[in-house]
Amino acid sequence: MKVLKFGGTSVGTVESLRNVKSIVESCNERVIVVVSALGGFTDQLIATARKAEAGSEEYISDLQAMKQRHFNIIDELVEDCDKESVKDQISNLFESLSRTYKGVYLLEELSRRSLDKVVSFGERMSSCIISKIISGAMLFDSPRFIKTLRRFGKHVLDNDSTQKLIHAEFDNVDFKVAVVPGFIATDASGVFTNLGRGGSDYTAAILAAALDAQVLEIWTDVDGFMTADPRLIKEARVIDSLSFIEAMELCNFGAKVIYPPTIYPVFHKNIPIYIKNTFNPHAPGTCIKDNRSVPSQQVKVKGVSSVTDSCMITLKSASDLKRADFNTRVLNTMARNGVSVLLVSDTSSKNATSVAVTASEIEQALEALEKEFAGELETGELLPMDVQRNLATIAIVADNMRNDVMVPGKLRETLALGKLTVVGRSQGTPETSLAFVVPGSERVYALQLVHNVFFGS
Repeated sequence: MKVLKFGGTSVGTVESLRNVKSIVESCNERVIVVVSALGGFTDQLIATARKAEAGSEEYISDLQAMKQRHFNIIDELVEDCDKESVKDQISNLFESLSRTYKGVYLLEELSRRSLDKVVSFGERMSSCIISKIISGAMLFDSPRFIKTLRRFGKHVLDNDSTQKLIHAEFDNVDFKVAVVPGFIATDASGVFTNLGRGGSDYTAAILAAALDAQVLEIWTDVDGFMTADPRLIKEARVIDSLSFIEAMELCNFGAKVIYPPTIYPVFHKNIPIYIKNTFNPHAPGTCIKDNRSVPSQQVKVKGVSSVTDSCMITLKSASDLKRADFNTRVLNTMARNGVSVLLVSDTSSKNATSVAVTASEIEQALEALEKEFAGELETGELLPMDVQRNLATIAIVADNMRNDVMVPGKLRETLALGKLTVVGRSQGTPETSLAFVVPGSERVYALQLVHNVFFGS
């Protein structure tokens, strides 16, 4: 058995859905097909909810347009004998969505819970239709078996409950093609939640790991992971293979090919991931798998990635720091509060340390650090924290850099010769990635410079 996930661009149009049908029906083994909402539909759902919240009756005409889009796909692709029943199911979902919007409109309030319910409709509708487009497919309802709980103010996977429920749902069920809505989930009370934007990838990985699939295929609109963002670097090319760790690092540093949590469940089961292009299905794509059995070779840089809207927090002490202990305390504080640290930066000062985080988490990070170091800030032992904004964090990724001096040296030389304004750089011995921080205005120049050096101009 294998698990195939199709993203929004893959299910966005009649033509792309024909490609999906062809890809799935060509499989000889049993498959689970995880689908996103129609391309751009989740954004439409959110935008319409905002209109209702603002008291605008435009949400009503938006609803009708969204419904018509789904009906057009049904008319084009669903067999005549199933058309009316599928339209009835979609109409019922739109009636429920309409009631939710009306409540938002009347209250002029869009709560977190209401928004989670609103965005759930995209995958519920697309999966309903796609299960009738693919021959012999059965529809499974993921909120029945994908469960979440709250942590750090976010929905996170309730793995224990989810594992038991997946087996209860799929074990001893005879199917050739199972269609599953991605992204959406419920909590212990049965209230709609989700796995975060991009969470359909995660749904697919959870199912693949739980059911011991032979492979997980992520079907999207690109040929695979690229050596850099092709929208910025025209010379970027497809990476044929990555280790799980390399893929994780590229995702952590901004690669948008797959949702970062996707890798963890299949990594532990050593289930390979293939990144494939729905619009170019015969392209080999990128294979992500465990490469520990491969003999150690010369370090090869696999890609260059970047996180825009980075921020740097610098903590300065009035006296010399025991930096290792201090950094451990900083990192533990961030972890406890659900803040992702992009890098801990080298600094020439013995009484300072710096960390880079995303702009979306900067306030959360500052609040956590101020609470952790309240005593030192009050006595003056720690000076007020300095924050630099509008930065970009750039990383080169390669396995087995620990004992390599060539790649770090080459990067240092490149940054110096390029006269980049390096605000910070990775601290310590690199394992899989080397990162540095520059002003946001230098991001594209830095990416091009580094890509040219490691991959040729």
